[in-house]
Amino acid sequence: MTIHKPKRGHNIRTSRKRTNFLKEIEFTALEYLCALIPEWVTSNQLTFLGVVGGAIVTVSCILASWGSSYYLLLGILGFFINWLGDSLDGRLAYYRNIPRKWFGWSLDLNADLLAMTFIALGFYFYLTTYKVIAIIFILVYFWLMIVSLLRYKITDEHLIDSHSIGPTELRIVFCICLILEIFIPGTILILGFVGVTLMTLFGLLDAYEVIQQGDALDKSEKIKNNRSSD
Repeated sequence: MTIHKPKRGHNIRTSRKRTNFLKEIEFTALEYLCALIPEWVTSNQLTFLGVVGGAIVTVSCILASWGSSYYLLLGILGFFINWLGDSLDGRLAYYRNIPRKWFGWSLDLNADLLAMTFIALGFYFYLTTYKVIAIIFILVYFWLMIVSLLRYKITDEHLIDSHSIGPTELRIVFCICLILEIFIPGTILILGFVGVTLMTLFGLLDAYEVIQQGDALDKSEKIKNNRSSD
């Protein structure tokens, strides 16, 4: 197994701006893992691995709905695998200095949406009442993704975090929910409602910010056009 030594231009911290609470811990872990990954492992394989992790969460929820709630522990493994694939795919490409910006971004975005759809389906099958919470969750998540894309279009800055909350923090909350659900049935429903409410509030804040950025860009372009016509 070849272990890469850090080289100039291979700093994965500069490949994407992050604002999430655990960004420093996460970057440190990703830098360490990038150096350990064998050469035969590709970014595309890691992207696929992230989707597999989402599917494992679905399976764990379905098994738990049929039998013992301890099957939910399998979902924790699924979230870890999802984080591993989703967080490492692009970072590995930048670490090896072989990024494919637009292809990688397009593939990663579609994989994220597919993985989160699997996860939402898992919770939908597990919940016996108020299944609409799972539906609202995936709709709000899709909305947050659209807001992120709008920001990218307006500011040329692609952020996947909403203030201090990012996908990593969201996965940790999910894992805590799975553990608590085993000992306190109904936790997933209660925390799911709270989580969807908070995601909606963050989404409203982000959407307002993006709209303001769009307004500022319009005014800036109008000034430029007036100057060029003089």
